[in-house]
Amino acid sequence: MSGRTFFGHPWALATLFGTEMWERFSWYGLRAILATFLAASPAQHGLGLSQETAQAVVGVYGALIYLVALPGGWIADRILGARRSVFWGGFVIMLGHISMALPVSSPYFVWQGLLLIIAGTGLLKPNMSVMVGRLYPEGDDARRDAGFSLFYMSINLGAFFAPIVVGWLATGDRWHLGFGAAAVGMAFGLAQYIRGGRHLRGIGERPVHVQHRLFWRGAGIAAAAAIALGAWAATGTLTVDRLTVAITVVILIVPVAYFSYLMLGSHDLTEDERIRMKAYIWLFVAASVFWMIYDLAPSKLLFFARDHTDLSLFGIPIQPATTQSFNPLFIMIFVPVFAALWVRLGTRVSTPQKFAFALIVIGLSFVVMAVAAALAGPGRVSVWWLVLVYLIQVFGELSLSPVGLSVTTKLAPEAFKGQMLGVWFISLSVGDAVGGQTGRLGRVLSDPMYYLVLAAMAIVAGIALFMFARRLRVMMAEHHEPVIR
Repeated sequence: MSGRTFFGHPWALATLFGTEMWERFSWYGLRAILATFLAASPAQHGLGLSQETAQAVVGVYGALIYLVALPGGWIADRILGARRSVFWGGFVIMLGHISMALPVSSPYFVWQGLLLIIAGTGLLKPNMSVMVGRLYPEGDDARRDAGFSLFYMSINLGAFFAPIVVGWLATGDRWHLGFGAAAVGMAFGLAQYIRGGRHLRGIGERPVHVQHRLFWRGAGIAAAAAIALGAWAATGTLTVDRLTVAITVVILIVPVAYFSYLMLGSHDLTEDERIRMKAYIWLFVAASVFWMIYDLAPSKLLFFARDHTDLSLFGIPIQPATTQSFNPLFIMIFVPVFAALWVRLGTRVSTPQKFAFALIVIGLSFVVMAVAAALAGPGRVSVWWLVLVYLIQVFGELSLSPVGLSVTTKLAPEAFKGQMLGVWFISLSVGDAVGGQTGRLGRVLSDPMYYLVLAAMAIVAGIALFMFARRLRVMMAEHHEPVIR
């Protein structure tokens, strides 16, 4: 390779690495304080929502982030191109953080900011990965995989430092200062992207397929949704709580509609492809259950950190938001361990077994949370309980998340390969939305029972998946003979 390189990779990877790191800094920085800001009283410069409603808002916010990746990828492919989509996505994200950072009492700028961040992330997030993939020529799979490993590190670096910095800045109810730090982080990312743009050498410059007519159809659907929301508001019955429920219902309908469309239509699918998709639906449901628990970190577990733990590590005081840094730290430590483990185990452990293990592990993490909550009662326990919980959860994530991306590409029907990665992210959307609504169980269950109920759901689902793992493995064609038509 000639010219300047980045750890042996094209220097353009350094540009994308830095952009992604700062974008993730802004995303995880906001995520680390959003729930506590929403639940803080107006006297503390918060919005004064109940903890259950704040948890639901954080849930649907995360869910919509993943859901809009689908239209974001479509817009890049057919209208803007990946390169411009990343720039405008980052710019809109920055505007969203600035809106939230404005030191005004009106909640309007908060909701406007969240909507802008959702829209901008939909443009930026999927297309960053597309551009990384295009840095490498066809057939250079080994270097492409190594490049994505470096890129993955940028995500976790941003995720690790953001809660520490933003959480410290937001101390003393200085929420808007924390939001401002997230805006500055995104600005740094944009500056890095513009400055290093010359190294991209035309990558993602043009859309793959230009289809403006479908864009206007999508805009029409969005306008109709806005009109319906306005009409609901005019009735005087629209509340934040009810809106989160409505969004959750819509998100649940999306995968049902998609899989029904896929399985009930002909689409020239072979019988073998249909069998594989039936297996994939079960894996999709399992993943949704996993994310339902895993993504309670920035809401339910954050509230526990604030209200029921002694926030001190090795004698050093920390902020509640800092507990959100445990997860990316453990990911950076254990990614190479699990990568080596899967290579060593080879085909002896199937994908359904890995998913089942992940479900049981995430369930066990909430058994630990139930014990911690029981010991805390109205008081506090050591923050090391949360450290243990996040450590256990990372073992589950590394058994499911990268494996899920891989199996999605493997099981996707030939005619739908371009769409199926977006479908995988819908599992995160479903899990986040439903997990946000589980906060309502706190009205009828004690905290220990809340954690045990969710733990039981995950563990039972994991055991069931283990029982049917052999059958699913056959359906996935690991031992299934293709049907000749």
